[in-house]
Amino acid sequence: MASDNRLGELLVREKMISLVELRKAQELQKQSGDNLGKSLAKLGFISDDEVTEFIASQYNVPSINLDEYEIEQEILDLVPKEVAERHKILPVSRAGTSLVVAMADPTNLHAIDDVKFLTGYNVEPVVASETAIEAAMERHYAAPLASYDEVMDGFDAEEFDFETDGDAGENVLELEKLSEDAPVVRLVNLVLVNAIKKNASDIHIEPYEKAFRVRYRVDGVLHEEMRPPLKLKNALTSRLKIMSKLDIAERRLPQDGRIKLKLGKGREMDFRVSVLPTLFGEKVVLRLLDKSNLQLDMTKLGFDPAPLSNFKKAIHNPYGMVLVTGPTGSGKTTTLYSALSELNQTDVNISTAEDPVEFNLYGINQVQMHEDIGLNFAASLRSFLRQDPDIIMVGEIRDFETAEIAVKAALTGHMVLSTLHTNDAPSTISRLLNMGVEPFLVTASVNLVLAQRLGRKLCTECKVVDPSATPESMLDAGVTEEQIRAGFQPLIGNGCAKCGDTGFKGRVALYEVMVFDEVLKDLVLQGCSTAELKMEAIRRGMQSLRMAGLKKVGEGVTSMAEVLRVTAHD
Repeated sequence: MASDNRLGELLVREKMISLVELRKAQELQKQSGDNLGKSLAKLGFISDDEVTEFIASQYNVPSINLDEYEIEQEILDLVPKEVAERHKILPVSRAGTSLVVAMADPTNLHAIDDVKFLTGYNVEPVVASETAIEAAMERHYAAPLASYDEVMDGFDAEEFDFETDGDAGENVLELEKLSEDAPVVRLVNLVLVNAIKKNASDIHIEPYEKAFRVRYRVDGVLHEEMRPPLKLKNALTSRLKIMSKLDIAERRLPQDGRIKLKLGKGREMDFRVSVLPTLFGEKVVLRLLDKSNLQLDMTKLGFDPAPLSNFKKAIHNPYGMVLVTGPTGSGKTTTLYSALSELNQTDVNISTAEDPVEFNLYGINQVQMHEDIGLNFAASLRSFLRQDPDIIMVGEIRDFETAEIAVKAALTGHMVLSTLHTNDAPSTISRLLNMGVEPFLVTASVNLVLAQRLGRKLCTECKVVDPSATPESMLDAGVTEEQIRAGFQPLIGNGCAKCGDTGFKGRVALYEVMVFDEVLKDLVLQGCSTAELKMEAIRRGMQSLRMAGLKKVGEGVTSMAEVLRVTAHD
């Protein structure tokens, strides 16, 4: 962006970012080629929306939310895709002799002149972030994707009629050949791209005795997408294994791989692939990892002010341990990456041991685990401690050895961040004790435990008052009589075109933040139960997962049924 230096100076002058943050963003900008605003947003120093509003106010140009616009094809045809990509612009609408054009940099006179020359229209610039423009270009300029019926049109099932259940090496060449067949390639592309368009987090491809189905997990809930012919299962699975660089001849053991899919200029989507042998064939699950959607700003994650303040205070301690707990897919990695992004400064050495490394973070030393060669969490931790770290992140504490080294690191002047699989924050302490860690070591090392869940957000277009909510049902869920008297009113989504008739769009995080203070530590040393620890933590101000969920219900963010689905009664 021609005015990047000017923009950086203005943002620092207005105290929206610090000079140190500007320097780090400029370093990233040199590597990625993005503009300054996008680099600042990637590092979590400022949001895209804040940069857009700031530029709009500085240059007295209106801003625009491109998500709300469906641009007509005749408007798009005025500006070729190549020109739009080169200048990071998008034509939006036309009025008389004027063409409204969304721009990341409204001072780019070269782009304005180009569009004016090409179209013959006067250009009226409006401001949008580079990320929003790229997403809108991908949406509007993309070639239309064939439907499932179009992909399968003319498909001859007899071509795929062969068995591969005998010897593991049998028919490998035939499988490889069939996996490159046009219908199979188009079907796999359809499955992957449709999942991206529907904002799915996972794709499940499942063979059964007499059926073969594809399901997407959208906002935490699985939906059946299609049922391809059963005879396609081996060819489709082999196609995905070839794309993931896995062994198509091995059908008896689980395998893990990765697919990188290019989605247009500068954007890639990673798919983490897991193949599992089942009774009737191999089940394939793909986890979608979109770095452009990675939220590294803690204030945007859904924390309430008090728990966020406690969490920030804990991670900024010079030493100790902060633990994040929850089931798979509850957002633990995002929370940890957000914490690391906040702590990531040029004078700090951060090392992480992850299995797998989901996103690459600039300025952080990330290590991928390889159990087969002995590189596990414990081995990585030992090595980290010889490399003068300030902050260590361990992907997961699974055993006594890892827990012991992590605790010792926390006691010797290091800040340790890690995850465990437990149901709530208080039971995390019991889990460490059950692993064999001595109580005095747990109380000396742990600063804070955070438990989290992801619940679906109600669609803003179709939410209405929940007619099924009665005072009795609300009391049973944990709502207090005082809240009911004060007008506590659950909402529900009716379903509309915007949310695909589900009533939900997007997800919200629910947090339970337990500050492990001296009173709670004394209880642990006295041998108290998990229930007693939880009661005392709540009495001392901890908001449980159910309480956090009910607060979101009262704010109209989610529904009562969704909170009951993802949290347990206190």
